Amino acid sequence: CIRVNAFIPIRSTPAPGFLLICNRDPAENIDPERNRKSPFWPVEEIIARGYAALAFYNGDVCPDRNTGFTVGVHSIFEPNPSVRTEESWATISAWAWGASRVMDWIVTEPLLDAAHIAVIGHSRGGKTALWCGATDPRFAYAISSCSGCSGAKLNHMDLPSSESIASITKSFPYWFCTRYNSYAGKEMEMPFDQHELLALIAPRLLAVGSATLDHWAGQKGGFASTVRA
Repeated sequence: CIRVNAFIPIRSTPAPGFLLICNRDPAENIDPERNRKSPFWPVEEIIARGYAALAFYNGDVCPDRNTGFTVGVHSIFEPNPSVRTEESWATISAWAWGASRVMDWIVTEPLLDAAHIAVIGHSRGGKTALWCGATDPRFAYAISSCSGCSGAKLNHMDLPSSESIASITKSFPYWFCTRYNSYAGKEMEMPFDQHELLALIAPRLLAVGSATLDHWAGQKGGFASTVRA
């Protein structure tokens, strides 16, 4: 069950909006009762500008831990994990799939302008937003914040202070297909790079942002990738 928190402004026309893929504690960050107001999901500011503020918790789709793909949406589509191959979808793809299922609802809601919905996420949510934007053309806009390695950051660039494929696949091997592990420490040998992922969103809108001091996200690599896209 994917629980969607939706705040829709009162308008004479359907509202465009932002769908947040929330990868943080939902009680603290996307509280629908607004008893806890987090800058991570600034509902009041979004509504005041005439946009809908939508959000769902990625853990409702698939937990952010290594379960061997036996829990969450993977257990529905692949109840026998032994059938998985080195190219089988993993957790980032599952979260993006969840965002697309929210879009399935959005297109049925007359109060929402389904043709003008942005998908947005931060960090691992930013990686997910980019993948969702690339795979689901119904989203008019993809926005990533500090998506870093395996998100917007260019891999064919020497950024020693940033996260690498080796470090991310060691810490979060369940985020990606296992074939991705073969590029650990071999970024320069990759026949592709992240600017090609960003380019898949064209001709729709794309925004890539990184915090000035978040060197782990490799800001220069994100900028270079966006320029190339």
